Amino acid sequence: MEDVAPEVWLVRHGETVWSRSGQHTGVTDLALTPTGEQKARALAPLLASVDFDRVLSSPLQRARRTAELAGLAAVELCDELVEWRYGDYEGVTTVDIRKTRPSWSVWSDGAPNGESPEEVSARVDAVIERCRTTGGRTLLVAHGHVLRSLAVRWIEQPIALGARLPLETARVSVMGYDRGVPTLERWNSEA
Repeated sequence: MEDVAPEVWLVRHGETVWSRSGQHTGVTDLALTPTGEQKARALAPLLASVDFDRVLSSPLQRARRTAELAGLAAVELCDELVEWRYGDYEGVTTVDIRKTRPSWSVWSDGAPNGESPEEVSARVDAVIERCRTTGGRTLLVAHGHVLRSLAVRWIEQPIALGARLPLETARVSVMGYDRGVPTLERWNSEA
């Protein structure tokens, strides 16, 4: 029997007030907006049609609540899926940061008193290794920047490539393999 390559599904949490405004939301534990809750519920039919071997979620409430509203059971909390730690830039928009640092990018510069791209890369690499080692189909419910980071590391690229992969709230992405090569099968899809 041929080995089946692991498949990893990604779900970004539903909308929060700060995701709507563009504020960097790392460890601030915000609730979903009513729109965020509605879109999380809309994920349920798609996700119910797929058999997952495991479901991992960031422990932050916006991810946990998205998983709950999407009808996911037996969710295991995974600290490595917490959003990028923005340090001094927590709650600040990119537009405001660039007023004093015009060329700033979290993808290359990280955040003062927060995480560097290298630290996030190591964190998501650990999640990827877990998914590859355990095999099967895994669903990860987490946050925009950490999932973008995870996706580019899945395809064995530098974390800075994440800047080129926008990911909206309550969207689904799928990572897999093609002839032994890690691939992005689906990106930023609505349910």
